Amino acid sequence: MVLGAAARVAIVGCRRLVCSSSHASPLLVSSQCRQMSMDAQSVSEKLRSSGLLRTQGLIGGKWIDSYDKTTIKVNNPATGEIVADVACMGVKETNDAIASSYEAFQSWSTRTAGERSRVLRRWITRPVWRWRNVFHGCQMRMKLKFDLLVAHKEELGQLITLEQGKPLKEAIGEVAYGASFIEYYAEEAKRVYGDIIPPNASDRRLLVLKQPVGVVGAITPWNFPLAMITRKVGPALASGCTVVVKPSELTPLTALAAAELALQAGVPPGALNVVMGNAPEIGDALLASPQVRKITFTGSTAVGKKLMAAAAPTVKKVSLELGGNAPSIIFDDADLDVAVKGTLAAKFRNSGQTCVCANRVLVQDGIYDKFAEAFSEAVQKLEVGDGFKEGTTQGPLINDAAIQKVESFVQDAVSKGAKILLGGKKHSLGMTFYEPTVIRDVTSNMIMSKEEIFGPVAPLIRFKTEEDAIRIANDTIAGLAAYIFTNSVQRSWRVSEALEYGLVGVNEGIISTEVAPFGGVKQSGLGREGSKYGMDEYHEIKYICMGDMNRQ
Repeated sequence: MVLGAAARVAIVGCRRLVCSSSHASPLLVSSQCRQMSMDAQSVSEKLRSSGLLRTQGLIGGKWIDSYDKTTIKVNNPATGEIVADVACMGVKETNDAIASSYEAFQSWSTRTAGERSRVLRRWITRPVWRWRNVFHGCQMRMKLKFDLLVAHKEELGQLITLEQGKPLKEAIGEVAYGASFIEYYAEEAKRVYGDIIPPNASDRRLLVLKQPVGVVGAITPWNFPLAMITRKVGPALASGCTVVVKPSELTPLTALAAAELALQAGVPPGALNVVMGNAPEIGDALLASPQVRKITFTGSTAVGKKLMAAAAPTVKKVSLELGGNAPSIIFDDADLDVAVKGTLAAKFRNSGQTCVCANRVLVQDGIYDKFAEAFSEAVQKLEVGDGFKEGTTQGPLINDAAIQKVESFVQDAVSKGAKILLGGKKHSLGMTFYEPTVIRDVTSNMIMSKEEIFGPVAPLIRFKTEEDAIRIANDTIAGLAAYIFTNSVQRSWRVSEALEYGLVGVNEGIISTEVAPFGGVKQSGLGREGSKYGMDEYHEIKYICMGDMNRQ
């Protein structure tokens, strides 16, 4: 086995995986569950009729059940309802997916950049022909564009809300964000350039080529079930690689729907495979196979370290986007409204369940009390509820383990002298809902100052000087995202350069975009995703020396 027992449990996530051979109804609505504002049954039926509610894995262009017919249940975290039973795959299915991907790589990698670009564009825009009257009754057959991912944003958003819990508006926003990576890398596919190097001898010519690395194993998390896939698959396919995706067992439905649309777009069989279920077995197979030449992973730092170690025997390329401990630093000279708005967005997006969430809110002495009051007022206006309910801005946490973690962090802080300004307990809605929380007088000896909260809790930490803020912000093993709020251009430059983080937002709380590199330093990961730099992660560099070039 590639991974030890601890790593195997860690890859599964916050709850242990249980495969079942029972074949329950795809959607079971409990009479004890709260009434949803949008009927979950009708959503499920609509998704099924559209062909987007897939429950089988995708191997070699074919939808298949697990070989032993076992399944796992996908739950709606807002209600506890079972949304669907999906195939519980393991090592055998994964090995077949790798073999299919390896075979597809032989042809996909030889396609021109323009050909790969057109396939990716069809994932975004599929041509549809229609007859149109153009002049005095004359008709012309016109080529229109039909957006696959974007046209299905409602259905994909509903899937995300059903299995992950985030508000529908936010889920639809994720669809647009995820689609932007496919569009961007469809364009970047044609911009992969090599080099001609001035030779060291007159009879030589020196060239540098960029070639696709090969089969990629992509392990993605539950908090962004579409965008974390397109951010990896987009550059991989654009580069000429093929991919085996292992989505989180908590949120596989969105990945399967995206794969269905990829098939409709013309992504060839085997170029994109999706296997889900027994996470330890799938991870072992991807790591052990010499045909898999790269692993790309988004998730916790602990699991990332284990994947690095397990990838060593076959010396795979590894890209890791790991945990964070983001500071949001509010200086005395900050615009209070801008700081509140930016920190609110950075902290409470997806109910605090993102790796770039503001985990610590550092506030300078002179503005501390004003900010605490204004920020608490803004947080109090957040609407907690089912993601399908109009006006909801805060959905549930993903599962019971997430709730227990947040509760333990809050209890630790209070026991050490922190004061709760707002929230601080499970929401009256029950399930895995937690009240948006603001805590003041948080210090460095509290767990929430050191570890990622991954929940709707904002700890306020006081600091005196700019040097203090930088020291506190950098006092962590993480280094993914940081935020600064100041009206001083000079300070923004100084502090941005001094912060040991891969991403810095200045007077802005939402900074992720497909056109900029995303990734961390220190123990927050290796490599970058997004932008032109994201393409480099899927290429090998080859140097060619051509000799005897002066012969006539």
